[in-house]
Amino acid sequence: MKIMVVGGGGREHAIVKKIKENKSVTEIFALPGNGGIAQDATCVDIGAKDIDGIVNFALENKIDYAIVAPDDPLVLGAVDALEEKGIPCFGPRANAAIIEGSKVFSKNLMKKYNIPTAEYEVFTDMDSALKYLETAPIPTVIKADGLALGKGVIIAQTRDEAMDAVRSMMQDKVFGKSGDQIVIEEFLTGPEVSVLAFTDGKSIVPMVSSMDHKRAGDNDTGLNTGGMGTIAPNPYYTDPVAWVCMEQIFIPTVQAMNKEGRTFKGCLYFGLMLTEKGPKVIEYNCRFGDPETQVVLPLLESDLLTVMQAVTEERLGDIEVKFSSGAACCVIMASGGYPTSYKKGFEVTIPADIADSVYVAGTSLKDGVQVTSGGRVLGVTATADTLEEAIKAAYAKTEKCSFEGAFYRHDIGARALAARKEN
Repeated sequence: MKIMVVGGGGREHAIVKKIKENKSVTEIFALPGNGGIAQDATCVDIGAKDIDGIVNFALENKIDYAIVAPDDPLVLGAVDALEEKGIPCFGPRANAAIIEGSKVFSKNLMKKYNIPTAEYEVFTDMDSALKYLETAPIPTVIKADGLALGKGVIIAQTRDEAMDAVRSMMQDKVFGKSGDQIVIEEFLTGPEVSVLAFTDGKSIVPMVSSMDHKRAGDNDTGLNTGGMGTIAPNPYYTDPVAWVCMEQIFIPTVQAMNKEGRTFKGCLYFGLMLTEKGPKVIEYNCRFGDPETQVVLPLLESDLLTVMQAVTEERLGDIEVKFSSGAACCVIMASGGYPTSYKKGFEVTIPADIADSVYVAGTSLKDGVQVTSGGRVLGVTATADTLEEAIKAAYAKTEKCSFEGAFYRHDIGARALAARKEN
């Protein structure tokens, strides 16, 4: 089988490595891929948002199956365009990807179908939003409606911060058209949990839970990032919590999308907050999370391509999806200065003996050598029987990788270990 994976980050590298395990796969193309993915697939210089280019490539190269991984091409209708040409895909069509593409849509969906989430108001003009903030509870959360590279959410600790956030989104258009509508919502507190789930619109199979680490510095200090590391499973996500989430959130969400005529097939990501009043949805994503994928897929014992095809063919309920009972830890190595400004072009060293467990997020090839090309550069992952062992192994591998200006957090998993002792 010829497989095409759309995207070019650490998440896509994790998908490519897992797909390679299937013996029927003869060739994998990554569009556009990156310098590290090039070690495991044929990279093609076609951008993830170039829908026409993606479709034409798939037809010309007789692709048997396509996996569309990032949010942008999903929201733009890449799966629709490929399926219309007869190419089976993993990923939701555009009318279902709106669950991430529009925060207003997802909040209204949850309200309509009584899926637990934070209280909220929607605004289409700035003056009304500012007026509301004069008396709104603080802290509060301001969200741009559309996609904003994961940066369209601001937690405002003061009324002035909240008003500045509204002005930046609606007046200054820092997120472009994504800020034409905004959501102002209740600030929730509690442990956060990420749960990715396979769904074919009929069945839903949650994957191993995970815990992301968003802040750039140790002890959750510094600026928010796309994620500096993650562990799985998340100790806060106990069996009783999982049962509540399945009954009150996961199944109702799939059913709600069906009732709206927007059947979701693919990977549905649930960003959850475990509040004193029970689990609530912070956000939905219409795809695998990054870097959550880099710890969840290494724990998947079933064949990924087989599971994906079952999703596409709406027979997920007929197969077994099995995960390891062990644990995983991923440490992100980032460019100095990330998440603000950083230099590129530094040579990246990854020892051959650990290359299988290093997911490359931001490199390019220069004269056959991998050099840095992004903020998050490497995701170094280890699996083990226990979380302590996985964390120790991940850091041992991280110390073997290098590039100029590299930095990483030294406490990935520490919060999870502490939480487990509390429980």
